[in-house]
Amino acid sequence: MANTGSDLLDIADRLWTGALPVEDHNWFEHLGELIAFDDELAFVASFANVSALSTDDGLLLVDTGSSFLATGAHAAVRSWSDRSLHTAVFTHGHIDHCFGVDRYEAEAAAAGSPPPRVIAHEAIAARFDRYRATNGYNAVINQRQFQNPSLRWPLEYRYPDETYSDHLVIELAGEQIELHHARGETDDHTWVWLPARKVLCCGDLFIWASPNCGNPQKVQRYPREWALAAREMAALGAEILLPGHGLPVVGADRVRTALLDVAMLLESLHDQTLALMNAGASLDDIVHSVVYPEALLAKPYLRPVYDEPEFVVRNVWRLYGGWYDGNPARLKPPADSALAIEVANLAGGATRLADRARAAADSGDLRLAGQLAEWAVQADPGLETAHDARVSVNRARARAEASTMAKGVFSWAASESRDRLANGASDPRG
Repeated sequence: MANTGSDLLDIADRLWTGALPVEDHNWFEHLGELIAFDDELAFVASFANVSALSTDDGLLLVDTGSSFLATGAHAAVRSWSDRSLHTAVFTHGHIDHCFGVDRYEAEAAAAGSPPPRVIAHEAIAARFDRYRATNGYNAVINQRQFQNPSLRWPLEYRYPDETYSDHLVIELAGEQIELHHARGETDDHTWVWLPARKVLCCGDLFIWASPNCGNPQKVQRYPREWALAAREMAALGAEILLPGHGLPVVGADRVRTALLDVAMLLESLHDQTLALMNAGASLDDIVHSVVYPEALLAKPYLRPVYDEPEFVVRNVWRLYGGWYDGNPARLKPPADSALAIEVANLAGGATRLADRARAAADSGDLRLAGQLAEWAVQADPGLETAHDARVSVNRARARAEASTMAKGVFSWAASESRDRLANGASDPRG
């Protein structure tokens, strides 16, 4: 199999075997690098990848790049093929996957060619509408998640020209391309199967990490349906898997293993959580009772470096059980600040809470330390020692975490209190 991306495929092989630790490999290392499997199939590595099929009718692209990196993805595609874009398929509406079509549209207009068509699942329009309605919220949560205060959330989106509900077959130059819907990371997800080539473009249903199925700041995920989709894809006999993030998986055995392992991990988390819910357990009991499948999480392509299983458990609860967590004190709780003040009074003041937070962190109990530091700041927002404790505790929590999501939240909290200290920790309540 000829390719111009042998270095990337070698890296993918070493990641799979564990010769290259996944913790030492960053998704941003290969922005805009291209693997040409042959004259007709290519893959652009980016934060969110782009897969390309060249046909006599024009190009098929599965995803088109992020709002930040689409220019580089476009340049990489054009370094491989000058054919016009015929069809773009969005695997889902996350903003790292569905930008950049405008560059191809401009090319078509300049050449007097027909514009490209965009195909996606029918739910993507509602997603784009929601993104516009919650623009400010999405900016804030993504700034926090990725520790990027300058991040801005887009207001304009390329809505599809054609949508489908469950399954769609399109044809380019006589070759059939299958589009399948699956709820997983999103409700609008599409995976693409090229049966004549045994190539599977799975979007974010495989990302070289533990599935992004619990993200604590984002909308509902669907672990059971994700697992079913992974099993359906595993049965196809694909020889090349082109994921939404991370490098290709090459070889039928590896593709099947990767997808089945994703399914087993999600099924374990889903089934354990649901069984405990059916037994009447509270969310707190469930979070601390589920047995996480360590053998699966040790696989180099399932490490919890982005999302993590504990968050998936909470998402299963949210899917089936609503927001009440089983603790009656939290059905109609006091304000956080009122509870913090009461605890501080019982403890002998916010300074005592801050001191105890540091001691708990020093002893390794970072969960308890985090709560105590938060109470100290909420009880006395102008107390410098409270903010100092919140900084040190949350920095320690961020260092101890593997997942991007946990690191982002804890680092953001530390930055908030660090900024308060830099500006004088006065009480914002006046």
